[in-house]
Amino acid sequence: MRQFFRILAEGAAQAWQQLMGNKLRSFLSLLGITIGIFCIIGVKSAVNSLEDNIRKSMSKLGNDVIYIEKFSWGEDPGANFWKWMRRPNFSYNEFQALKQRLEFADKVGFWQFLGTKTVKWKSSSVEDAPFLGITEDCYELFHLEFQNEGRYFSPVEYQSGADVCILGGVVAEGLFGEGIDPTDREVNVGGRKLRVIGVLKKSGKDLLKPFNFDNVILVGYNLARRGFGVRSDGRGPQTSLLVKAAAGVNIEDVKDEIVSVLRGQRRLKPLEENNFALNTLSVLSKLFDGVFGTLNLAGFVIGIFALVVGMFSVANIMFVSVRERTNIIGIKMALGAKRWFILLEILFEAISLCVVGGFLGLFFIWIITEIITKVIDFDIHLSLGNVLVGLFTSIIVGILSGLIPASQASRMDPVEAIRK
Repeated sequence: MRQFFRILAEGAAQAWQQLMGNKLRSFLSLLGITIGIFCIIGVKSAVNSLEDNIRKSMSKLGNDVIYIEKFSWGEDPGANFWKWMRRPNFSYNEFQALKQRLEFADKVGFWQFLGTKTVKWKSSSVEDAPFLGITEDCYELFHLEFQNEGRYFSPVEYQSGADVCILGGVVAEGLFGEGIDPTDREVNVGGRKLRVIGVLKKSGKDLLKPFNFDNVILVGYNLARRGFGVRSDGRGPQTSLLVKAAAGVNIEDVKDEIVSVLRGQRRLKPLEENNFALNTLSVLSKLFDGVFGTLNLAGFVIGIFALVVGMFSVANIMFVSVRERTNIIGIKMALGAKRWFILLEILFEAISLCVVGGFLGLFFIWIITEIITKVIDFDIHLSLGNVLVGLFTSIIVGILSGLIPASQASRMDPVEAIRK
């Protein structure tokens, strides 16, 4: 054990001498290792941070909500664009049928895009804000969160179609600025006065949302029907249905129920295919798995090229180091040093050089992640796992680059080596 630590100490000392002895050569040699680790771990850290954010968003929304759309999330919309466009829009009548007849559902929601509106308060205004009519259960289905004392529509307000609305965080900020609570203030939306009952929290760092509510104005669907010209059957462009499975119910059973009800509502014949799609977040999860895998592979391939260049550069340093110390190696062997001792000493020197390059790459990644996190307010982190992967990769590259020079040094004839 003492010999092993002695090898480590001497290898580290010789690596340091090589670095300090010819700084420019050492810098250029380690540059490939640094760039390689930077590419591999940098891309991996960015992808992992993005994946963590999306996975957390998915866990918040849950996998028990079924999004009923015209197109399937698992297919390329461009491949069958006209097929999707020919499908009928969803209607409020279909929503009512689902709500009444689904036995395995806990919540059923319906929302409709009503165009963009200009919202005004005193002399302030926000133009082209998306305007949505939503049903009661959308509060839980969309996991809406409110600022301050804000709230959702009460049952009486919803059923009576009261003149109340909910503002997205960005819309409220544009109208009222900071320091003014919009709650219970009247705003003018499309020529109609509505009382603000709540302001939604901004989406912030959550990348995955069924809909980004930061810029929207929300009203109860009964108000939309009464005061904003929605058709009596509720059918219109950009409508959507959502169904949440009841606790303990298999989501496939809920899907079967939905298919049965909607096919009946749309009078589809037995051999006709469904003209709607049932989507869940698990479909997106599978798509993201492929995307994240591709991104990680791209970073790995780019990094490998840089590491190969760095590996040859370090190997060149080691060949020069062995040649310069040939007589010293001969003396050590003449005094009784074992061949494996010489081999490990040279090998550890190569590993030390590569680890230094790896640490530099990891340091630059940490600096950049800190800058990006502060500039764009998105958490990109260098995890301990990625640090260990970077160091392990550096060690492997060090072993590969030092193996041949170390083997060459350990096979020297002591007498011949001393003469050189």
